[in-house]
Amino acid sequence: MITTICEMMSHAFIQRAILVGVLISLCAAILGVSLVLKRYSMIGDGLSHVGFGIVSISAAFGLSSPLYIAIPGVVISAIVLLKIGNNSKIKSDSAIALISSSALAIGVAITSITTGLNTDLCNFMFGSILAMNQNDVILSVLVSILIATLFIIYYRKVFLITFDEEFATASGLNVKRYTNLIAILTAIVIVVGMRMMGTMLISSIIIFPALTSMRIFKTFKSVVISSSIISIVSFLIGIYLSYVYNISTGATIVIVNLIAFIIFSLINKIINE
Repeated sequence: MITTICEMMSHAFIQRAILVGVLISLCAAILGVSLVLKRYSMIGDGLSHVGFGIVSISAAFGLSSPLYIAIPGVVISAIVLLKIGNNSKIKSDSAIALISSSALAIGVAITSITTGLNTDLCNFMFGSILAMNQNDVILSVLVSILIATLFIIYYRKVFLITFDEEFATASGLNVKRYTNLIAILTAIVIVVGMRMMGTMLISSIIIFPALTSMRIFKTFKSVVISSSIISIVSFLIGIYLSYVYNISTGATIVIVNLIAFIIFSLINKIINE
């Protein structure tokens, strides 16, 4: 095992993947706790489809640096989703399905009649650690530092709006502003993580660690800390198994997260019996 790990770390693309993966897993986990508790967990899935749609359109028109183009588009979509979701006529789950499916369909349609589904777009759809370059690493590091810093600074405010929006409003807190902040940070994590996990799987690293942690831990702080640890450990195990058995990295990470969820659920059941 140690020999295999040393062999893995000798590859530059593995080093980049581990650095990016750990940072994205951490950020996705801490944001995922609030999203799951506020029942916005499916927003990640919706935004990933929007991200792929924008990337597809960028590729169709031959634009470079699709991630940098996708970030503002997905951020705007996140804000629009929250605004539509607050509309009594269109609930949040319907809004997510409406925008995500439309963006994905438009992106695929434009791609089909122009460049076709090339290798780079497949990497965004299904994920590939080989596709990450130095620019992706720099972007991921900067984004992760920003997200972690903002989460620490606004931890108390995030806690309040997660559990009791009415009390937070009564306390003079601008609930809408901080809810939008969470959505914006989630959108950025999703776009940056699409390279590694792919559109189809990126939302899983937002949802799984939080749900897994909640099987045993009950306080907000303990759930945030434990979900972060679970997310990072699941990523590291996933990338190791992916390398050893030559399996899709994103799929392996999700499967490890699923196993962790099952184990924690069993432990919860034993404790409560």
